[in-house]
Amino acid sequence: MTQARFATHEVLNQSPPFEDVDLFTADAPLVAAVAANGGAGAAAELSEFGKHWGSAAMAERGRIANENTPKLRLFDARGNRRDEVEFHPAYHELMAHSAHAGVHNSTWTADGKPAGGAAEVVRAAKFYIAAQVETGHLCPITMTRASVAALASQPEILAKTMPVIATRSYDPSFAPWWTKRGMTLGMGMTEKQGGTDVRTNMTRAERDGDAYRITGHKWFMSAPMCDAFLVLAQTDGGLSCFFMPRFAPDGSVNAIHFQCLKDKLGNRSNASSEVEFHGAHAELIGEEGKGIRTIIQMVQLTRQDCAIASAGLMRSGLAHALHHARHRSVFQKHLADQPLMQGVLADMALHVEASIALVMRLCGAFDRAPTEAGEAAYMRLLTPAIKYWICKSAPPFLYEAMECLGGNGYVEEGILARHYRESPVNAIWEGSGNVMCLDVLRALGREADAALAVLRTLAEETKGLPGAAETVALIGKSFRRPDSERVARLAVEKLALLAAAAALNRVSPGSAELFAATRLAAGHAGMYGAVEISDNDQRVLLERALP
Repeated sequence: MTQARFATHEVLNQSPPFEDVDLFTADAPLVAAVAANGGAGAAAELSEFGKHWGSAAMAERGRIANENTPKLRLFDARGNRRDEVEFHPAYHELMAHSAHAGVHNSTWTADGKPAGGAAEVVRAAKFYIAAQVETGHLCPITMTRASVAALASQPEILAKTMPVIATRSYDPSFAPWWTKRGMTLGMGMTEKQGGTDVRTNMTRAERDGDAYRITGHKWFMSAPMCDAFLVLAQTDGGLSCFFMPRFAPDGSVNAIHFQCLKDKLGNRSNASSEVEFHGAHAELIGEEGKGIRTIIQMVQLTRQDCAIASAGLMRSGLAHALHHARHRSVFQKHLADQPLMQGVLADMALHVEASIALVMRLCGAFDRAPTEAGEAAYMRLLTPAIKYWICKSAPPFLYEAMECLGGNGYVEEGILARHYRESPVNAIWEGSGNVMCLDVLRALGREADAALAVLRTLAEETKGLPGAAETVALIGKSFRRPDSERVARLAVEKLALLAAAAALNRVSPGSAELFAATRLAAGHAGMYGAVEISDNDQRVLLERALP
């Protein structure tokens, strides 16, 4: 009796876990964007994927993989150099589930050609869903998928690796790639003296018969347990691209010596390393001196995935915030029924709806680019602009989502603190914001007519939307300026917003009208919820966001 009198630990007015949900069918804007870009036939497959990744078991794997970070094991017990990275089993399980679903290879045929159809759109939907659960393991997944584009420059290497890349098996064993059930590939470009300016790379490659020996240092090389890496190094012909396996052709461990694993803000489940090459065996990809041209084929695809992942993180933040607000009561009403919170959540939902419409429109362009010149031009011009806007949107968005949960959003027991730490990386990796803006300017300079045609199409697709005509005029004026670099950030952001309005107009004209009114017709307020959206429009947005 006495014990019962003084009991205090009664849990009430807390939201239940957001788990055991179909992350595809519960996301109406995603379903619509996939269908609008040719992927409607994959709805059943994506629903199955969404249920699996929305399960409590997958959420737990994501948590454990981030709490048990990778460990570098340089030597074995006898003092032999091994350079292995040890992961928790939860990480390997995440990798296996992504590989089984083809997230690392389904956009390619078995011989390394584009799969066609809506392969990019369907695969992007899976990547977007997986990013909502655990983003770190997607680094080797995206690099493996993207590496095929660069390997195509060396057909004989593509021909021998593709049978192993093309399997839907994940094989974490530390063994020569040609003996394994499946393989992953990474990338090594960044050096401490150059960073973005890879032309200053000092790593050297010297010919050794039909192959090369590479000596040098990389400041960042992600996913060091990949079976091979695409690496940039200087030759007599200039900066060149190489295929560097973890094991040399004779089966010995290649001379890839890891110095440390980077202690990163986020992306904790994934290992990123600092490395030295001591005469490491490698094979040339493409021509000597054409390394940037070769590896940029890979980088274009990894930039696409940066945008997809950031959109996925924002979607997860929105879903958790909305789920919590519908269960949490404050001042005798659910949070979701409080006018201020409704405005915040609706504004966030509008942002996510536009982001996924834009990402899927871009992926549709990747699907159609091999056969349609206009889509290829869209892909080249908009990829850096979309990466710029979506990736830089994610950190403030995730902060706002955390605040919707209050203290519960800030603690590590929930997923939002991890999402928040994860969110800056996609804007930094594969080209920071300024690099993206410069790439848009380069595309305009090199293909002015094609870029102008894309802008005209966007103008037509947004005709009549609030502020669209003025935005088109501002973009055109900014890019024509002789000092266009000075205003590139504003112009690129406006270009992405215009493209988002156009993409959303294909999927949900009512949402596109709202998006244009709050983002194009006037500068969007610095805080979510500081724009006026009618009660009915709020209701529609929130119902579409999470039924």
